[in-house]
Amino acid sequence: MPNRPEIVCICGSTRFVEEIRSANRELSHAGVIVVAPSEAGRMITNDQKAALDVLHRHKIDLADRILVVNPGGYIGDATSREIAYAQTTGKPISFTDPV
Repeated sequence: MPNRPEIVCICGSTRFVEEIRSANRELSHAGVIVVAPSEAGRMITNDQKAALDVLHRHKIDLADRILVVNPGGYIGDATSREIAYAQTTGKPISFTDPV
């Protein structure tokens, strides 16, 4: 589809929900389609967490690139797995803070 807006999937720890929301706003205002992590809350089961992880990998598949929201350079285990998955699919990866 020609002239389609870029699609960016945001990845990052849910502890940075405000930073993720801010990145979402900035990208959206720049005309980018944003796919972001689900805000599941703290009271989810292991099965729900696993299902959300699979869903987020599908979001990465939809994206042209991923943006890792990593204040202070922090990258947790789940985000590391998302980065590794994006690398296997050949997606370009950028970070909000140096790693």
